[in-house]
Amino acid sequence: MDQPIAPTPEVSTLHLYLLRAFYALLFLGQGVMTWPGIIHHEKHWTLMYGVAKCFLAALALVAALGIRYPLKMLPLIFYEFSWKAIWLVAIALPLWRSNQMDPETMDSVKECLPVLIVLFILPWRYVYATYVKSPGDRWR
Repeated sequence: MDQPIAPTPEVSTLHLYLLRAFYALLFLGQGVMTWPGIIHHEKHWTLMYGVAKCFLAALALVAALGIRYPLKMLPLIFYEFSWKAIWLVAIALPLWRSNQMDPETMDSVKECLPVLIVLFILPWRYVYATYVKSPGDRWR
């Protein structure tokens, strides 16, 4: 028996444009930093460096869908926020606390910290209604 579904809260036009701006920034910013290196890389990449570069290139590419479908692509923002938050807490914070932060890691910190802006642009009532309160998809 299907449970009644509560109405999804309306998302303001401002929120939709803020989300689109975030996706566009991810698409363009990450794309400009990543794709030229993939297309024209000349030196040998280590396995994990190559994996990371290809992952970030794909992330930038998929972010283009968020410009058109900002609410349907919210899981991409959740993922972007999650991996950066995990890296900041698990990698950067211990290095900083033990005074072992090198310039390269500090550059990565500076690249990851702006993701905190998503905490202010996410339409939280919509997120709660859609991903917490509404029933999940059926298993059978």
